[in-house]
Amino acid sequence: MTSPRVEIDLGKIQSNARCLVRRLGARGISVTGVTKAVCGHPDVAVAMVEGGVASLADARIKNVVRMRMEGIKCPISMIRAPLLSEMEDVVRCCDTSYNTEMDTILKLGAAAKKQGNSHDVILMVEMGDMREGILPVNLNDCATQVIATPGVALRGIAANFACMSDVAPTAGDMAMLSRLADQVEGDCGPVVVLVSGGGSANLPWALGEVSTGRVNNLRLGEAILLGTNPVTGHPITGLHTDAFTLFAEVIETSRKPSLLSTKSIAPALGILKLVQSDDLRARTILAVGQQDTDTSGLKFPSGMAFIGATSDHTVVDTAKSAVPVGSEMKMGMNYNALMRAMSALDVAKVVYGKQKMNGSAKDHETHPFLTLL
Repeated sequence: MTSPRVEIDLGKIQSNARCLVRRLGARGISVTGVTKAVCGHPDVAVAMVEGGVASLADARIKNVVRMRMEGIKCPISMIRAPLLSEMEDVVRCCDTSYNTEMDTILKLGAAAKKQGNSHDVILMVEMGDMREGILPVNLNDCATQVIATPGVALRGIAANFACMSDVAPTAGDMAMLSRLADQVEGDCGPVVVLVSGGGSANLPWALGEVSTGRVNNLRLGEAILLGTNPVTGHPITGLHTDAFTLFAEVIETSRKPSLLSTKSIAPALGILKLVQSDDLRARTILAVGQQDTDTSGLKFPSGMAFIGATSDHTVVDTAKSAVPVGSEMKMGMNYNALMRAMSALDVAKVVYGKQKMNGSAKDHETHPFLTLL
């Protein structure tokens, strides 16, 4: 089989989605499945939908187009602020977009009017992650401007946590987000339908015992795909952590010393020779490297350890046993490694457990998105 490759177990992704949808649903929170780490892979998106997510979200319009072209009709949001060069495509392909800039929102409104459509806007609020977001003090003014903009409709507010800062949100943060929703409606009326509290890092709070307030949505990628908490890296109880597996072929295996040094044997002539230690260990080289994935995020079989990597080699300490050339090594991946591997053209993607989406297929000819492919 082709190597390197990522093997994808759709059944485990669907199971993770279903588990989270059920547990969060009991708390009044809907789930948006985030597909950006898998480049909008349609089969993974279908698994999320079959698992019960209320909607999908991605950060790149080409990924959204890919999903639409494969017949995925559920609501899809653009969770990165739309590029001004992509306004018409975003309005055409996405039901909703997350925004912080009025210039962008005005362009979205103009594109929506041109298409005889209306586009939903969610305003991102800066809550301490220090990535994108409107300062809370400016939120009401921005919301008022959105409501007055033809072609768009204010649907809600949202916040990011643990993306830049790696700091998980607190109950106090979530309570503040609820208060901000109330304040917006105090000025603008009952327009805040969705209060999206963040992503997978919010799960400990969302599944706890404190009140969820007005927060009624989470945008989940890592938890569904990998079953892990992005802040701690720990597995989430009840979820599969092996839905994605990376395989790479062994291209060299040998017993080498842990240290090589040089020694002069003819000082006058400047002649050197290599001197090795007596500590011989099996070192294996895999045909995969930084060009294919984030090698620092790979998880190796028990008893093996990462030594280093270059653009297309990864060196692994396999202890006392050499791994045969031509065999394959199976590795787990963290979120960064998964994201890089899924976007790498030279890494094959092999899907298991594929099934037809219930009643959601749509003929390709009906999609006006062909110019993006």
